[in-house]
Amino acid sequence: MPALPDKHRSFIEWYLEVLELAQLTDKRYPVKGMNVWTPYGFLARRQLDRILIEEIEATGSKPVEFPTLIPQTEFQKEKEHIKGFDAQVYWVTRGGATELDIPLVLRPTSETAMYPMFALWIRSHQDLPLNVYQIVNTFRYETKTTRPFLRVREIHFFEEHTCQVDEGHATARVESNLGAFARMARRLGLPYLAVRRPEWDKFAGAFYSIALDAPVSGAQTIQLGSIHHYRENFSGPYNIRYEGPDGTSRLVHQTTFGLSERLLGALVAVHGDGKGIVFPPEVAPYQVVIVPIPSKMGPDPRPWTEELAGRLRGRGLRVEIDASEDRPGAKYYRWEARGAPLRLEIGGRESAEQSATAVDRLGTKVPIGPVGIEDRILGLLGEFDRRLYAAAEERFRASYATAATLEELTGSEKVRLIAWCGEEACGHDVERAIDGALLGTIVGDPPLPLGAPGPCVACRRSGGTVWAVAGRPL
Repeated sequence: MPALPDKHRSFIEWYLEVLELAQLTDKRYPVKGMNVWTPYGFLARRQLDRILIEEIEATGSKPVEFPTLIPQTEFQKEKEHIKGFDAQVYWVTRGGATELDIPLVLRPTSETAMYPMFALWIRSHQDLPLNVYQIVNTFRYETKTTRPFLRVREIHFFEEHTCQVDEGHATARVESNLGAFARMARRLGLPYLAVRRPEWDKFAGAFYSIALDAPVSGAQTIQLGSIHHYRENFSGPYNIRYEGPDGTSRLVHQTTFGLSERLLGALVAVHGDGKGIVFPPEVAPYQVVIVPIPSKMGPDPRPWTEELAGRLRGRGLRVEIDASEDRPGAKYYRWEARGAPLRLEIGGRESAEQSATAVDRLGTKVPIGPVGIEDRILGLLGEFDRRLYAAAEERFRASYATAATLEELTGSEKVRLIAWCGEEACGHDVERAIDGALLGTIVGDPPLPLGAPGPCVACRRSGGTVWAVAGRPL
């Protein structure tokens, strides 16, 4: 088994090799930053989408799908929005040999595609709230180094867009999204920290932006997703109005909630180890992999393998039988690298007993069966999920430390919790010191027990400071 790079010393090298080993994606497509979803990666993505859909629909959101192309006339209506994306958009200027009268944009995100239609759909307060989502591809001309799932030019993207009667209801929708993501993240085994981005780093056109960040290695973080409160910043330019009960015309208040394939990259980064990927059971393409081990001395294990696989599928599990001609050790290595939560080994003895030897991805090995074998396997998957999340939570808390001075940020190997006065100049001092970003102020519970914040880490002013987070976004 070839050794992988050390995850903590050479994170990006480790990450790229792990993806290659697990065959989650193929980056050899001839357009940089547009990668091929291989069968195994596609199956993982399908499970991610299922979780997102289940949790957002539980909050009352409904599915839609809008076209990929946006007319330049609509894209330019919201000046702050185009200011945020004009350097990243792909333009379509010809249809066949014909120059288009109005150039078209490949959507970088969908505000400017959806909101002209929202203005047609909404007429009365009875049309509100409007909570809709779509899962589509978006396109951004990423100029930095591209990395599969983390920084790409064609993005598999979940986005919810909502219209509410007023600011209070929009704020309540933000809170609902935070709750939905908490449930999603738990099912994915991903501890994270919600932070309100500083003014200079919020989404273009937003009143405020909340990012969902996970530490991955040293002071490095991955943004898992974001939630934005727009107030009337988009409804004004797009004239999205409703008639209130008193007959007056009012602008709606809007929110968005965005997630992408970065979630898959985060799963790899957070749970992966020196052997490869570690998938939580909820998102694993195959929750159980059965490895039959034929021998000349015992009964053929394949009939029992097929029967057990069928019984487990009947209980709702995703099961794969590795019937390849590789040696058992090579099969074990392959499925450890690919992150299968539970491997069942079935040789002649297990076949005769209608039992199996179960090995989970964290290395726990136990004999199971024959009585109640399906329930035992379900129990092992549940226990694996709990241990995986507990280990991730422990690493999550260990990734943070406080810093009282700018000097403590220099060369930091942890994400830092700092006192900040809120001034942009001090925020940029922090960013220079840590060679990264002031990620924002903490929303909800902090990752470590914290008292009242002290003097600002930059200007040393006492009073009026808040706890903020500084790190190095990937």
